Amino acid sequence: MEFRHLRYFVAVAEELHFGRAAERLHMAQPPLSQQIRQLEEQLGFQVFHRTKRRVTLTEAGQVFLEHSQDLLQQLERAVEAGRQASRGEVGQLAIGFVSSATYNVLPMILHEFRDRFPQVNLTLRELTTDQQVRWLAENRLDVGFIRPPIDDAQLKTQVILQEPLVVALPVHHPLAAQAAIPLKSLAGESFILFPRRLAPGLYDQVISLCQSADFSPKVVQEAIQMQTIVSLVAARMGVAIVPISIQHLGRTGVVYRPLQEATPQAAIALLWHPDQLTPVSQQFLDMVHRLTH
Repeated sequence: MEFRHLRYFVAVAEELHFGRAAERLHMAQPPLSQQIRQLEEQLGFQVFHRTKRRVTLTEAGQVFLEHSQDLLQQLERAVEAGRQASRGEVGQLAIGFVSSATYNVLPMILHEFRDRFPQVNLTLRELTTDQQVRWLAENRLDVGFIRPPIDDAQLKTQVILQEPLVVALPVHHPLAAQAAIPLKSLAGESFILFPRRLAPGLYDQVISLCQSADFSPKVVQEAIQMQTIVSLVAARMGVAIVPISIQHLGRTGVVYRPLQEATPQAAIALLWHPDQLTPVSQQFLDMVHRLTH
């Protein structure tokens, strides 16, 4: 028995007329009658009472109809689910992100993706850039939001945001009264910075910026997360040079001031493995590209 036999049977059972059922199925009536007879032979019972004037369901045919309709509906749902999966509309997506991405592009992207693909189950992992590179290589993530650059030729990146750097100061710091901070005035300050291995691109930008003013920053404390760095600034442990979007963190006890000098642009980039793309992750990449370009 094949599913086409069920479709033929359901059409005749719903129309109770072989001619109308044949028209509905876009086929001639004699082949349809033959298919129904074959079905009855395979079933071992009669599904229709036939006379010259009317067609009615047998009691067994009525029971078989109810189950046949359920089977065809399940098949339609299975086919549609397969089509949705092939289009990337259902499935799983594991996303890694550096903490600072939550203060700029990430919330907007996640909101838009959830609206467009509500049947995709998102798993979010807050990870440093180096952790995301490792997890992508191990196929534990589908995409990531990192601070570039990275040193892995197998992975692909696409810059989606660039932003200037600003100085985070304790609220009562003498320099906080200035509208813009000269770089040289930070030469004697204690700095809070993150370890270079976690985001070498941003780390090198901060160091190079200070060296352009003829000093090397005196790093008194290192912290992994941007929010920890800002909290240490609020505790008057030192100052920090951070991407401007960090000011959206809203930590009390901290003020942010631009530098008088032009700063390099700190970037957020999308990260993925081109050989591990699924329909869902491809939909995500396409949407991020549309939103950020």
